Amino acid sequence: MSRPALHWVVDLYQQIQRHISPFKVMAQATPTGASHGSSPPKLTGRAFYESIGSPKYIVAPMVERSEFAWRLLTRSYLDEERSKSFLAYSPMLHARLFGETARFRDEHFQPTRDSLVSKEKSLSSPWLDGNPNLDRPLFVQFCANKPEDLLEAAQYVAPYCDAVDLNLGCPQGIARNGHYGAFLQEDWDTIYNMINKLHKELKVPVTAKMRILDTREKTLEYAKMILSAGASILTVHGRRREQKGHNTGIADWQMIRYLREQLPPETVIFANGNILNSGDLESCLAATGADGVMSAEGNLSDPTIFANPPREHNPREYWYGAEGKGGYRMDAVFRRYLDIIHRYVFDREPPMRTPLYVPGDPEEVPQIMEASGDVAHEEVRPRKRQKRFSKQQLDPNIRSIQAHLFQLLRPLVSRHTDIRDALATTRCGDINGFERVLTMVEAAVKNGLDDHAASPNVESKLITEDGVDEESELEVTPRQTTTLKYQRPWWVCQPYIRPLPDEAIKLGAMQPRKWNASKVDSREAAGNNGDAGRRLDVFETQDQSLYHVAKEELPKPTLVFG
Repeated sequence: MSRPALHWVVDLYQQIQRHISPFKVMAQATPTGASHGSSPPKLTGRAFYESIGSPKYIVAPMVERSEFAWRLLTRSYLDEERSKSFLAYSPMLHARLFGETARFRDEHFQPTRDSLVSKEKSLSSPWLDGNPNLDRPLFVQFCANKPEDLLEAAQYVAPYCDAVDLNLGCPQGIARNGHYGAFLQEDWDTIYNMINKLHKELKVPVTAKMRILDTREKTLEYAKMILSAGASILTVHGRRREQKGHNTGIADWQMIRYLREQLPPETVIFANGNILNSGDLESCLAATGADGVMSAEGNLSDPTIFANPPREHNPREYWYGAEGKGGYRMDAVFRRYLDIIHRYVFDREPPMRTPLYVPGDPEEVPQIMEASGDVAHEEVRPRKRQKRFSKQQLDPNIRSIQAHLFQLLRPLVSRHTDIRDALATTRCGDINGFERVLTMVEAAVKNGLDDHAASPNVESKLITEDGVDEESELEVTPRQTTTLKYQRPWWVCQPYIRPLPDEAIKLGAMQPRKWNASKVDSREAAGNNGDAGRRLDVFETQDQSLYHVAKEELPKPTLVFG
């Protein structure tokens, strides 16, 4: 039976199920989470956390970004020790839409090759999402505002994940319009009822991700309510709801530390915010006392953020800079990412590739590796009208490739506009187009490495986008100070440094609100330009300011929530 026909049958079946579901509830003798026969009891809280390996390093839930292929790319860089202490979240999914149709589920969650039509675990072989050999532990995150919708959606994914997470942190306008995410934080009854329903009726634990409120006392009360409803793990993003875009600012680690000290010691807490590179992971854990540290946009800029340098010297994968300022090469990460797409999404071996270049290798002209089969598209430029989408274009792992590459290659494409343009015009699903971009990236990195080998002192003296270098006698902004600390050569994975709100106002990128404009003026009158010692952060969300180049140069990015 074809998938469209199967979807029609499933939708009809679900309508019938809605009519008879009240009778099913009356007939149940035990709650869903109870032990049946040999089924183990549902663990919660710290016992559950320890059962999945007590993970310390966590990939955040991000819409259209933390999909299977990206999670696997991140996992692939971890050594055996760190792999045991790693957890990933799915992208945030809309609970009502996920529960309503099999088509929506199949376009966002692929535990097997079959359509996701049953709440019972499929007898088919595992495929992508939640594959026990590739993608566990895994938490699946939903946004919702009705307990019934959340439970309905959660029951479909429960057989393939370790926990279901409720999004209480999305600060975007779409969350305000839909009344979910951070815009539920005044509606405590709704939050409590959703978490409590999953706690009582779902076979796997429920967790939650929240933002801090205006005061310590209110934030603590809010966290206690979430935990009392049955949340087994609490992720705390140390920013308030209004901190987004140019107003992102710095996450408050001290607020997370306050929660750690005030909540019972058995409470499991993940800290989120202010993670720019791998050096910040342990700093965050020490400052907050949290059990784990979560990264979102830091992971998007550098999927190796949780990894240690290679155990053996490997300059084809890793750039060894002075004073420990090394990092994984963009061309190597890009190549590994496409190999994962080939092997796991397209079900075939990647193209044969020559070793990546290091100075001293014989000169070779990079060969464009082309894919074969139905997924290879001849056209590069999109048609003006495209009403139908292929199966590959609807795949969550395919939809996100271009946006991932813009984030990963940001320093490189800002310098090499021909690569930027080639990437911008590559169609969704055009794997050969992305292979051509990879070839261009490899050639650019080769030239960069040769230039560095010829004049190592030039590249080792890092300079910010504003022309300030490490030896500058000019007064530098906090953003420039942070950039000099975290910046690497343009061919190395590295974070994007956002300006602080005060800097964004001075640059004209943000207008102060009436209620805080006077505060800005008073600080300037007092000669206080901000604490230069404070570090900047990457907001764990993307918005229109994601690409720090002219608006017409790069396509508008998709919003990322979580």
